Amino acid sequence: MTKYISLLFITLLSLNVSAQENKAKTILDKVSAINKEHSSVKAEFTFNMDNAEEDVHESSDGNIILKGNKYRLYLMDVYTYFDGNTIYQHLVDAEEVNIKEPDEDEEEGLNPTQIFSLYETGFKFGYVEERKTPAGTFHVIDLFPLDEEKPFSRIRLHIDTKSLEMKSLVSIGKDGNNITIKIKKFEPNVEFKDSDFVFDEAANPDVEVVDMR
Repeated sequence: MTKYISLLFITLLSLNVSAQENKAKTILDKVSAINKEHSSVKAEFTFNMDNAEEDVHESSDGNIILKGNKYRLYLMDVYTYFDGNTIYQHLVDAEEVNIKEPDEDEEEGLNPTQIFSLYETGFKFGYVEERKTPAGTFHVIDLFPLDEEKPFSRIRLHIDTKSLEMKSLVSIGKDGNNITIKIKKFEPNVEFKDSDFVFDEAANPDVEVVDMR
Protein backbone atom coordinates (compact mmCIF):
# COMPACT_ATOMS: atom_id res chain seq x y z
CA MET A 1 0.00 0.00 0.00
CA THR A 2 2.83 2.41 0.90
CA LYS A 3 4.51 1.79 -2.45
CA TYR A 4 1.18 2.36 -4.23
CA ILE A 5 0.64 5.70 -2.44
CA SER A 6 4.21 6.78 -3.22
CA LEU A 7 3.72 5.88 -6.87
CA LEU A 8 0.45 7.83 -6.93
CA PHE A 9 2.12 10.95 -5.52
CA ILE A 10 5.00 10.68 -8.00
CA THR A 11 2.51 10.34 -10.86
CA LEU A 12 0.54 13.39 -9.69
CA LEU A 13 3.71 15.45 -9.30
CA SER A 14 4.90 14.41 -12.76
CA LEU A 15 1.56 15.45 -14.27
CA ASN A 16 1.80 18.80 -12.49
CA VAL A 17 5.35 19.41 -13.76
CA SER A 18 4.25 18.53 -17.30
CA ALA A 19 1.32 20.94 -17.05
CA GLN A 20 3.57 23.73 -15.79
CA GLU A 21 6.04 23.09 -18.62
CA ASN A 22 3.24 23.17 -21.19
CA LYS A 23 1.80 26.40 -19.78
CA ALA A 24 5.25 28.03 -19.78
CA LYS A 25 5.96 26.90 -23.35
CA THR A 26 2.62 28.20 -24.61
CA ILE A 27 3.35 31.66 -23.20
CA LEU A 28 6.98 31.68 -24.37
CA ASP A 29 5.94 30.60 -27.87
CA LYS A 30 3.53 33.54 -28.04
CA VAL A 31 6.19 36.00 -26.84
CA SER A 32 8.68 34.65 -29.37
CA ALA A 33 6.16 34.79 -32.24
CA ILE A 34 5.25 38.41 -31.49
CA ASN A 35 8.87 39.53 -31.38
CA LYS A 36 9.85 37.63 -34.52
CA GLU A 37 7.37 39.84 -36.36
CA HIS A 38 9.34 42.96 -35.38
CA SER A 39 11.86 44.14 -37.97
CA SER A 40 13.89 45.79 -35.20
CA VAL A 41 13.80 46.70 -31.52
CA LYS A 42 14.99 49.63 -29.44
CA ALA A 43 14.96 49.35 -25.66
CA GLU A 44 16.11 51.18 -22.55
CA PHE A 45 16.80 49.19 -19.40
CA THR A 46 18.23 49.15 -15.91
CA PHE A 47 21.03 46.69 -15.15
CA ASN A 48 21.63 45.52 -11.58
CA MET A 49 24.32 43.20 -10.29
CA ASP A 50 24.01 41.97 -6.70
CA ASN A 51 26.17 39.68 -4.60
CA ALA A 52 24.81 39.43 -1.07
CA GLU A 53 27.82 37.53 0.31
CA GLU A 54 30.29 40.12 -0.97
CA ASP A 55 27.90 43.01 -0.22
CA VAL A 56 28.19 44.19 -3.83
CA HIS A 57 25.29 46.11 -5.34
CA GLU A 58 25.76 47.88 -8.66
CA SER A 59 23.20 49.59 -10.86
CA SER A 60 23.47 51.18 -14.26
CA ASP A 61 21.18 52.35 -17.06
CA GLY A 62 21.72 51.06 -20.57
CA ASN A 63 20.15 50.84 -23.99
CA ILE A 64 20.17 48.47 -26.93
CA ILE A 65 19.10 48.30 -30.56
CA LEU A 66 18.47 45.01 -32.35
CA LYS A 67 17.98 44.20 -36.03
CA GLY A 68 18.10 40.60 -37.24
CA ASN A 69 21.30 39.12 -35.81
CA LYS A 70 22.87 42.56 -35.31
CA TYR A 71 22.94 44.64 -32.13
CA ARG A 72 24.44 47.70 -30.48
CA LEU A 73 24.54 47.64 -26.70
CA TYR A 74 25.51 50.51 -24.39
CA LEU A 75 26.23 49.70 -20.74
CA MET A 76 28.66 51.10 -18.15
CA ASP A 77 30.34 53.47 -20.62
CA VAL A 78 31.02 50.65 -23.07
CA TYR A 79 29.47 50.42 -26.52
CA THR A 80 29.38 46.91 -27.96
CA TYR A 81 28.60 46.61 -31.67
CA PHE A 82 27.92 43.35 -33.49
CA ASP A 83 27.32 43.45 -37.24
CA GLY A 84 26.57 39.74 -37.50
CA ASN A 85 30.23 38.77 -37.94
CA THR A 86 32.49 41.05 -35.94
CA ILE A 87 32.38 42.51 -32.42
CA TYR A 88 33.51 46.09 -31.82
CA GLN A 89 33.87 46.96 -28.14
CA HIS A 90 34.35 50.68 -27.57
CA LEU A 91 35.65 51.54 -24.09
CA VAL A 92 34.67 55.21 -23.93
CA ASP A 93 36.78 56.26 -20.91
CA ALA A 94 39.87 54.45 -22.21
CA GLU A 95 39.38 55.86 -25.73
CA GLU A 96 39.97 52.39 -27.13
CA VAL A 97 38.04 50.00 -29.34
CA ASN A 98 38.75 46.26 -29.49
CA ILE A 99 37.79 44.45 -32.68
CA LYS A 100 37.40 40.67 -32.60
CA GLU A 101 35.43 37.71 -33.88
CA PRO A 102 32.94 36.13 -31.45
CA ASP A 103 34.39 33.07 -29.75
CA GLU A 104 32.48 29.92 -28.82
CA ASP A 105 31.65 31.13 -25.30
CA GLU A 106 30.16 34.35 -26.62
CA GLU A 107 28.17 32.54 -29.29
CA GLU A 108 26.71 30.22 -26.65
CA GLY A 109 26.17 32.98 -24.09
CA LEU A 110 23.25 35.32 -23.58
CA ASN A 111 23.35 36.89 -27.03
CA PRO A 112 20.97 39.88 -26.91
CA THR A 113 19.50 39.02 -30.32
CA GLN A 114 18.36 35.66 -28.96
CA ILE A 115 16.67 36.89 -25.79
CA PHE A 116 13.14 36.21 -27.05
CA SER A 117 13.98 32.71 -28.32
CA LEU A 118 16.44 31.82 -25.56
CA TYR A 119 14.20 29.07 -24.22
CA GLU A 120 14.03 27.16 -27.52
CA THR A 121 17.31 25.27 -27.11
CA GLY A 122 19.34 24.19 -24.10
CA PHE A 123 16.73 24.86 -21.43
CA LYS A 124 13.95 23.20 -19.52
CA PHE A 125 11.35 25.54 -18.08
CA GLY A 126 8.42 25.82 -15.75
CA TYR A 127 5.58 28.19 -14.94
CA VAL A 128 6.01 29.60 -11.43
CA GLU A 129 2.98 31.83 -10.88
CA GLU A 130 0.89 34.75 -12.03
CA ARG A 131 2.07 37.66 -9.90
CA LYS A 132 0.08 40.85 -9.29
CA THR A 133 2.08 43.98 -8.45
CA PRO A 134 1.40 47.75 -8.45
CA ALA A 135 3.17 47.84 -11.84
CA GLY A 136 0.88 45.21 -13.37
CA THR A 137 0.28 41.47 -13.55
CA PHE A 138 3.03 39.18 -14.78
CA HIS A 139 3.65 35.59 -15.76
CA VAL A 140 6.70 34.34 -13.84
CA ILE A 141 8.62 31.63 -15.71
CA ASP A 142 11.91 29.93 -14.80
CA LEU A 143 14.44 28.62 -17.32
CA PHE A 144 16.98 26.00 -16.23
CA PRO A 145 20.06 25.34 -18.40
CA LEU A 146 20.58 21.72 -19.47
CA ASP A 147 24.33 22.36 -19.65
CA GLU A 148 25.62 22.14 -16.08
CA GLU A 149 28.74 24.10 -17.08
CA LYS A 150 26.74 27.29 -17.57
CA PRO A 151 27.72 30.01 -15.04
CA PHE A 152 24.09 30.49 -13.97
CA SER A 153 21.67 28.03 -12.36
CA ARG A 154 18.41 29.68 -13.39
CA ILE A 155 16.92 32.54 -15.38
CA ARG A 156 13.63 34.01 -14.20
CA LEU A 157 11.42 35.90 -16.66
CA HIS A 158 8.61 38.33 -15.87
CA ILE A 159 6.19 38.71 -18.79
CA ASP A 160 3.25 41.13 -18.87
CA THR A 161 0.03 39.09 -19.00
CA LYS A 162 -1.75 41.58 -21.30
CA SER A 163 0.89 42.75 -23.78
CA LEU A 164 3.10 39.62 -23.47
CA GLU A 165 6.10 41.94 -23.36
CA MET A 166 9.10 40.73 -21.38
CA LYS A 167 9.54 43.17 -18.51
CA SER A 168 12.50 41.72 -16.63
CA LEU A 169 15.09 38.95 -16.62
CA VAL A 170 16.93 37.71 -13.55
CA SER A 171 19.99 35.47 -13.91
CA ILE A 172 20.99 33.57 -10.75
CA GLY A 173 24.76 33.11 -10.89
CA LYS A 174 26.54 30.11 -9.42
CA ASP A 175 29.28 32.48 -8.19
CA GLY A 176 26.78 34.51 -6.17
CA ASN A 177 26.46 37.26 -8.77
CA ASN A 178 22.80 37.79 -9.61
CA ILE A 179 22.00 39.97 -12.62
CA THR A 180 18.67 41.72 -13.10
CA ILE A 181 17.65 43.50 -16.30
CA LYS A 182 14.46 45.57 -16.16
CA ILE A 183 13.01 46.98 -19.37
CA LYS A 184 12.04 50.65 -18.96
CA LYS A 185 11.10 51.44 -22.55
CA PHE A 186 10.46 49.18 -25.53
CA GLU A 187 10.01 50.34 -29.14
CA PRO A 188 9.59 47.86 -32.02
CA ASN A 189 10.08 48.47 -35.75
CA VAL A 190 12.44 51.46 -35.54
CA GLU A 191 14.43 52.29 -38.69
CA PHE A 192 18.14 51.44 -38.40
CA LYS A 193 20.97 51.41 -40.94
CA ASP A 194 23.52 48.57 -41.09
CA SER A 195 26.17 51.17 -40.22
CA ASP A 196 24.51 51.65 -36.81
CA PHE A 197 25.94 48.27 -35.82
CA VAL A 198 29.57 49.02 -36.74
CA PHE A 199 32.03 51.25 -34.87
CA ASP A 200 32.71 54.36 -36.96
CA GLU A 201 36.49 54.83 -36.94
CA ALA A 202 36.33 57.96 -39.11
CA ALA A 203 34.03 59.69 -36.63
CA ASN A 204 36.32 58.74 -33.70
CA PRO A 205 39.86 59.58 -34.87
CA ASP A 206 41.21 59.86 -31.29
CA VAL A 207 40.15 56.34 -30.34
CA GLU A 208 42.90 53.70 -30.44
CA VAL A 209 41.92 50.69 -32.53
CA VAL A 210 43.10 47.29 -31.28
CA ASP A 211 42.39 44.64 -33.91
CA MET A 212 42.38 41.25 -32.15
CA ARG A 213 41.23 39.18 -35.13
